[in-house]
Amino acid sequence: MTLAAAVAAGCSKPAVEEVATTAAAPVTVIAVAPATLEGIVSATGVVAAAPGADLTITAPEPARIVELPKGEGDRVKPGDLLVRFEIPSLSTDVATRRAETQQAQAHVDNAQASVSRLTTLVEHGVAAQKELEDARRELAESKAALAQAQSASENANVLASRTVVRARFAGVVAKRNHNPGDMVEASATDVILRVIDPSRLQVVASVAIPDLARVQVGRPARILVPGSEEAETGKVLTRPAAVDPAGVSADVRIAFDSPSRLAAGTPVRTEIVAEQRTSAIAVPVETVLSEDDETFVMVAAGDKAQKRKVGVGLKTPKLVEITSGLKAGDQVIVKGQQGLPDGASIAIAK
Repeated sequence: MTLAAAVAAGCSKPAVEEVATTAAAPVTVIAVAPATLEGIVSATGVVAAAPGADLTITAPEPARIVELPKGEGDRVKPGDLLVRFEIPSLSTDVATRRAETQQAQAHVDNAQASVSRLTTLVEHGVAAQKELEDARRELAESKAALAQAQSASENANVLASRTVVRARFAGVVAKRNHNPGDMVEASATDVILRVIDPSRLQVVASVAIPDLARVQVGRPARILVPGSEEAETGKVLTRPAAVDPAGVSADVRIAFDSPSRLAAGTPVRTEIVAEQRTSAIAVPVETVLSEDDETFVMVAAGDKAQKRKVGVGLKTPKLVEITSGLKAGDQVIVKGQQGLPDGASIAIAK
């Protein structure tokens, strides 16, 4: 076989020229047929509990754990006791604030009685008007002090109520880091117990910022565990309204279509369907060639190779959408097209 072909210096792809051939070049072809083509945004992610389905318990102040009845893996119902703390300072503060409120109430009662008494005396000309005005001012100050004492007492009671933590939803204890009797700090890093609702899991996917514009709420997605052939399905639930200008990715939340078998914290790979073309003409990526500013494929026209200029659209890792230049039924050369001249004789492999 003699094929005369020239390759431009520095060109990364073989050039294609019209030449005479004396022997048929073996090729493999496929018949182009309409198909559904999907553009995919791939991202890594992690399985996480949905907002409101994850409860992490820490101490409100340095404390001692008195009760911790649930262990890892135990199921809990709303209202179940999870942790009871002993915080002596909070109990003392509640008693102090209660006493201050009672004292402030007594001052208000005394001031009110004084105002009532002086009002009667002034009406009978026995007391001076200034005495009544002073009494009214003292009553106003006493009421203000009472309001302040009541607010402080309420705040103390709120803090004291945090010595008992109960389950807010039905779920499972995912982590337990302490035991009764342990002293704990009021720190976000000193987690005592974590409860999640495994029926409300999502995937938080880190999508590259340039790809965010292609991601739309409601679009289908596939969730894959690295090393596993099985995939679960879901839909895009949320996409960020704002991103960090210095960041490279942003979180996209994906809801599972059905309860997931995966555990919270599982690293996954996600494939979000960004674009979808139905009845598209698509060919394998390797069949699309370029020369200078021209994009083309090689087509089998009988026993000759034909260079066919094409327009391209959506690209996926394996396929390229052809928007012009091909029609259903065309025989595109998928093997042996590299370096094949236009008009070359070909032998199609059976």
